[in-house]
Amino acid sequence: MLEHNNPNITEYHEYQKPLEMPEHLAFKPLTKATNQVTVRISGRHIHLCPADLYALFGPGYTLHKYKDLNQPGQFAAKETLTVVGPKGVIEGVRVLGPLRDKTQVEISGTDGYHLGVDPPVRDSGDLEGTPGIVLVGPKGAVNLKEGLILAATHIHMHTSDAERLNLRNGDRVQVLIDGERDLIFTKVLVRVSDKFNTEMHIDTDEANAAVIEDGDIVEIIGKFAPM
Repeated sequence: MLEHNNPNITEYHEYQKPLEMPEHLAFKPLTKATNQVTVRISGRHIHLCPADLYALFGPGYTLHKYKDLNQPGQFAAKETLTVVGPKGVIEGVRVLGPLRDKTQVEISGTDGYHLGVDPPVRDSGDLEGTPGIVLVGPKGAVNLKEGLILAATHIHMHTSDAERLNLRNGDRVQVLIDGERDLIFTKVLVRVSDKFNTEMHIDTDEANAAVIEDGDIVEIIGKFAPM
């Protein structure tokens, strides 16, 4: 075990079977009845603003719902786009709705390598200083100046779950993947709303690294105290 402590960790209540992990990540987790979270694996996708939607699909265009997503009000659209980078192209990238104030393209690190781009890991909506990318639709193309990211791992959490776990919107937690490849995600952003279904979102690279599948269960094992 590592012989140093992490002063930023706030311990949870004692659990009858302590997890074995390095001392600097050693927590006392809540009971499994309250700290388990379902994982959802997010593939590459695009959120569009109205101006870019019209440039790509035509003036006044409206997205057509393909299927509802797990988060209320969110949906996958029938529409897809081609993403063009300096060294490669990815076709058929799904557009998600509803529309947003700014266009955001979320890919994996593997996608970035294929496209020839190196986007930063960012929380959703934090787009300042991010690289751009070219989007091609049936009616035109958009050369984004910014908006390409690797989405930071995050948890959508219903208000009732956040209250039970003593978490607030914007908190960062650590999450244990206890499986074929034990792995701990650190500083996972918690987004809290009474409109959310509680679930953790990771991308395909993260899922492959942890050897987990969509719908698997993980555990919140601790949180970072404010600095």
